[in-house]
Amino acid sequence: MSEITQAALDSGPDPSQVTGGAAAGALQAGNARQFVIFHVDNDLFAVPLSEVQEIIRMPDVVCVPLSPAALEGLANLRGSVLPVIRLRHVFGMAPVVHDDATRVVVLDQGRPVGLVVDRVANVVSVEADHIEPSGAIGGTVDTDLLTGMIKGDGDRAMVMILDAAKVVAREFQAIGSAPLAPSLGEAGRAEDGRVQAATDGDDESQLVSFEVAGQEYALPIERVQEIVQIPGLITDVPNTPAHVLGVMTLRNRLLPLVGLREMFGLPTLALTETNKIVVVSLEGGAGGSGRSVGVVMDSVKEVLRVGHALIDPMPALLARTGNLGEIEAICRLQGGNRLVSILSADAMFNSDEIRAVAANALGEEDAVADEETPGYLGTTDDEEQFVAFRLMNEEYGVPIDSVQEIVRVPEELTRVPKTPDFIEGVVNLRGVVLPVVDQRRRFGLPGMERNDRQRIMVYTIRGVRTGFIVDSVSEVIRIPASLIGPAPVLSDEQQRLIRRVANIEKQKRMILLLDVEQLLDGKELAVVGSVIP
Repeated sequence: MSEITQAALDSGPDPSQVTGGAAAGALQAGNARQFVIFHVDNDLFAVPLSEVQEIIRMPDVVCVPLSPAALEGLANLRGSVLPVIRLRHVFGMAPVVHDDATRVVVLDQGRPVGLVVDRVANVVSVEADHIEPSGAIGGTVDTDLLTGMIKGDGDRAMVMILDAAKVVAREFQAIGSAPLAPSLGEAGRAEDGRVQAATDGDDESQLVSFEVAGQEYALPIERVQEIVQIPGLITDVPNTPAHVLGVMTLRNRLLPLVGLREMFGLPTLALTETNKIVVVSLEGGAGGSGRSVGVVMDSVKEVLRVGHALIDPMPALLARTGNLGEIEAICRLQGGNRLVSILSADAMFNSDEIRAVAANALGEEDAVADEETPGYLGTTDDEEQFVAFRLMNEEYGVPIDSVQEIVRVPEELTRVPKTPDFIEGVVNLRGVVLPVVDQRRRFGLPGMERNDRQRIMVYTIRGVRTGFIVDSVSEVIRIPASLIGPAPVLSDEQQRLIRRVANIEKQKRMILLLDVEQLLDGKELAVVGSVIP
């Protein structure tokens, strides 16, 4: 075509359905070049159709801290992580609320990158003699980001041809040259490939504590595979004890469910979102190929790190009484005012009973066959285990072996003068001074008032034990390595801190995986360490 007319802009294929290959095949017209035309504010822009992978509606995005302001966030594009850039911000235009006309133009820049535009006009062909250099363009748009302009017809506005590669390079200098993240599954694994629980020494135990009927219980963390939500469907299994609630599917495996209230003869309650399922490893420990059982708790409280001096074995006389045989020790905290009963997974669950539940659910032949399958009702070697937590509306994860413990935020923290704003203060944690960092402030996010859901996650970073306040801790989760990939590189600080992302498409979740060792840089770590007496 020799010129762009309004009819051309108002006709043609549905731009929300355009893909590069299909559209290019439909628009062959001699030596004419094809462009996708779109609106940003009151201006018209174009990008070569050959660079466009597809055009999609505005997806849900995950905001990334420490990233450039032009980044809208990361979106899931059929299993791939898509950085989405606000063109209005790039051009210095006022932001607007996205509506039904908003589109994301997905470009091929070595990897997919999305540009948010106000509205797509059409896909058109333009003769070479209707394209002029960008130097003749006036106005507020930076001509360095343009390769030329398409001449209008009479009063028709000119269309500016966007140099998408320059937009990406200027806003996100590292995109396109980002090194791959470390091999999937490398971090946090032992030589045999299994995730190991963190231990600083033989004089401490790490426990996951939870509550049932107002009483606090705990299990050794090496027996806890993960903590998951109550599923929408629990399948009843006939001819099983009353405390067996049924079975659920957990990543294509059957998981028997046991109610701790029912097991201990306590009043039963309807399950709610507060209830959690603690997946307990039976034969072979957390990383082994043994069977697993899901234990329904009223709520999960925290991860404790407790010295052996504070743990007493259950008195022999009581251990033989009723259901107290399932309790192997008592942990004394807060000077004995807080007692936590440590459960014995081996005493609580009979492996033959769990095997029978699976057999009834699957059918005997299938159950026998699956018995020989490595990882059946257990874990697999191609998974990593993370503690997931929230900041604002986004979900983050850290390897479970990097978490020392998780504790509640005390009512008051001791402020330390002349320290950076992100240092909230210090707390006394079992006689040891612990510096506490506000994770929101560290990420440059808006602050929030203290509440009961907040927790302090304790790490040891290059020898300095430090706590980080997060909005809430959601669960302990095992993620298949196939769902973990390198995060797009958006800034130097983000690249250092958020190197990987878990894209769990089936659950519509994207979890930003943090490198705990990089939560504080060298100077910040020195400042944090200086507040410890």
